Amino acid sequence: MCGIVGAFSRRGAVLDGMVEGLRVLEYRGYDSCGVAVADGERIEIRRKVGRLSELEKLLADGALAGARIGVGHTRWATHGAPSDENAHPHSDGSGRLALVHNGIIENYLELRRELEAEGRKFSSETDTEVLSHLVGRELARGAKLVDAVRTSLARVHGYYAIAVMSTGAGGGLVAARQGPPLVVGVTPDAAYLGSDVLALLPHTRDVVYLEDGDVVELSPGHYTVTDLAGKPLERKPRRIDWNAEQASKGGYPHFMLKEIHEQPDVLARTAFDRILSDSGDVSFEHGDWSDERLRALDRVQVIACGTALHAGQVARYLIEQFARIPVDIDYASEFRYRDPVLAGRTLALAVSQSGETADTLAALRLARQLGATTAAICNVMGSTVVRESESTILTHAGPEIGVASTKAFVAQVVAAFLLAVRLGRARGTLSVEQGRELLDELRRLRPRMEALLAPATIERTAAIARAHVDAKGFFFLGRGVNFPIALEGALKLKEISYVHAEGYAAGEMKHGPIALISKGMPIVVVNAPGAVADKVRSNLHEVKARGGHVISVGSDAASHELADETIEVPATIEALSAVLNVIPLQLFAYHHALARGCDIDKPRNLAKSVTVE
Repeated sequence: MCGIVGAFSRRGAVLDGMVEGLRVLEYRGYDSCGVAVADGERIEIRRKVGRLSELEKLLADGALAGARIGVGHTRWATHGAPSDENAHPHSDGSGRLALVHNGIIENYLELRRELEAEGRKFSSETDTEVLSHLVGRELARGAKLVDAVRTSLARVHGYYAIAVMSTGAGGGLVAARQGPPLVVGVTPDAAYLGSDVLALLPHTRDVVYLEDGDVVELSPGHYTVTDLAGKPLERKPRRIDWNAEQASKGGYPHFMLKEIHEQPDVLARTAFDRILSDSGDVSFEHGDWSDERLRALDRVQVIACGTALHAGQVARYLIEQFARIPVDIDYASEFRYRDPVLAGRTLALAVSQSGETADTLAALRLARQLGATTAAICNVMGSTVVRESESTILTHAGPEIGVASTKAFVAQVVAAFLLAVRLGRARGTLSVEQGRELLDELRRLRPRMEALLAPATIERTAAIARAHVDAKGFFFLGRGVNFPIALEGALKLKEISYVHAEGYAAGEMKHGPIALISKGMPIVVVNAPGAVADKVRSNLHEVKARGGHVISVGSDAASHELADETIEVPATIEALSAVLNVIPLQLFAYHHALARGCDIDKPRNLAKSVTVE
């Protein structure tokens, strides 16, 4: 979950660029941060608990401004509480080595005892410091840095992305990956590395995604990739279409609000180029999505975590409705440990924004071992999930910086809708005309999404959110395709407002949770005209009879008549109502958190990309 940057430049002055890289990556971890730089034999380390602004105060004297080589880090604590001592970079005490790390060293206690028995002194509680001493021990024995890193990693059990710098003969900048993401790029005068391509975009748009087991040695204008045994590997650069401006706030007070407003464009980028109007069908660019392959499937197994899981749940409703093929869905963290049994001819569909989510990756690999064919819905070309899937639907949402996912979720749902149509057409459960009608309705969503983002609608939603700023808890209710939207609405509120909120299938309320409803408790009911609309209204009556304060979200006029407050959503077909209904819930969470004074883009205890278990 941590953020890593590194730079090595002929011209020097790498510090400012590294700090900007850390600023971009602060979403990945932000309980402490630090840098290590050198312009000679001695490495200087500055690190500080808290946000990047605290580190910048330590750097304000300009003493490190001329450095030619450096590494930096933003931390999300795993081993040891947030503190100056536990912040990265770590060293071996020699003054000639610094190391930053994302991941977990599972056998660090065993290794620490071994190193302490040799007389090595530790100054932190982290597992990372063990690795810095392992590398330092090899350097003291005369090894080159790249060899010292390989030898040390051979002793490690766990998963990691690391960047190591050292001075003196055989020193330089080396990075390695086994699990968490790491990207490198070079220009004629410099070399750069980062946990996310966003950190490299100000310097180059041609990047190399490291793969598991890769070790890269970097120098200005050059990179060499080998495996842990030293065997050379070919890793070709990829061109990134994003630009650095896409990661800026663009005049909005928070990234989350900017990304909510980008969703009409995200819909267009995800869907419109793929629609085949004449045949009422869809085309995808990456992998085999042919009729022959899709007709051969007997089942779909969705694996995902968090918000992506909710998108996967929407996918289940759509695929079963359009393609008449059974769909199972699992939390990736449960799937990988429950000793699953997959039916023959199963498509394992991984859903991930980053493509680096540790549990989703492990579940995808397990599904492949169990004989499933693999596919992914993902936002990041070149990510591990994409590389390890036989077929991919890229969502083209662009960089998402806010920790609470918004536009990536909508892109995943739209991608799932396209996939359901493609499956239905391939399997003959949707006619040409039915496909056209569904895809035409998808095209019509864009202006309806824009209407939800009009100032009057936003202010209506914000006013309702502010009115309930002191509520101690919320229920979010939905049925059918809007049940996952209720779950997503509750999750957004929990993530950024730190308020207890639960999402339920509306019909389940009377099986226990209704006991928690008290007079005035806000109950957000998501409903759209369709097969279950009247059922949701019946559940709404049950809530009202017990004193709940109902906030009706959706396009069902009859639900609005029964509610205490309403957020009206433009009408669409029931299958696409989830795309529209989630937007007011995102805005509700945003304005509720704003009224509570919460840190919206960087909620406590959370990180954007969960690359550890």
